[in-house]
Amino acid sequence: MTTTRRGLLAGSAAVVLGAALDAPAAQAHTPQAHTGSGPKPTVVLVHGAFADASGWNGVASRLIRDGYPVVAPPNPLRGVASDSAYLAGILATLDGPLVLVAHSYGGIVVTNAALGNPNVKALVYVAAFVPDRGETLLGLQTEYPGSRLDESALDFRPYGEGLVDGYIKKELFHDVFAGDLPRATTDLMWAGQRPADVRTLGEPSGAPAWRTVPSWYLVARDDQVLPAAAQRFMARRAGAHTVEAGTSHVAMIARPGTTATLVERAAR
Repeated sequence: MTTTRRGLLAGSAAVVLGAALDAPAAQAHTPQAHTGSGPKPTVVLVHGAFADASGWNGVASRLIRDGYPVVAPPNPLRGVASDSAYLAGILATLDGPLVLVAHSYGGIVVTNAALGNPNVKALVYVAAFVPDRGETLLGLQTEYPGSRLDESALDFRPYGEGLVDGYIKKELFHDVFAGDLPRATTDLMWAGQRPADVRTLGEPSGAPAWRTVPSWYLVARDDQVLPAAAQRFMARRAGAHTVEAGTSHVAMIARPGTTATLVERAAR
């Protein structure tokens, strides 16, 4: 498999709550988010590949109902460094405390974009990549077996000169990406999926914000894109407060209530 064709393996972008919040013994962070006094933090929802910001609608509606300001910006999906810089620019325009929530590939983006921003009080990862410095998406996705997002699951379409985007094939989209959603829903998601540039695979992450910012993680136990074992490893390494749910890769769509509850815990 060529590096180009492998690029989307890690460029990817929720049924029963399996565990209560867990504060690991190795947890080195002291939560600094909303404590009930003063304005509530702004929640920034960052989508991953093969998706767009509408995937957060169920979560966003609950947060807005509960009084949280919400921003769900587009993730360009053009590359780790450029996407992170784009998000960092958006964050710089927002006042007050921030809670960043990321799905899938969005995890590497917030991990880099939040670094050095004193307004970021918490990071919430939803079936997301949580890289350390120098790690790549492909390395994290293939560290543990179980992902079904391999080359055979993707269609590749060139754009520009020497550039390639990857899309999940229609016949595999439901089972690989969102197996616990109705097929009528996933047919629409497939039609509107946003691809990622395959170069995202080998682009190393920078210094991680999770080393200084408290983190939370929702592990999707039935994930066919990013294996649950990889999610647990990254959550544990980051000292994240962790919950698990028996859900597909799109936990925020299939289990918006569980996701919103975790976000609000991080925002306290």
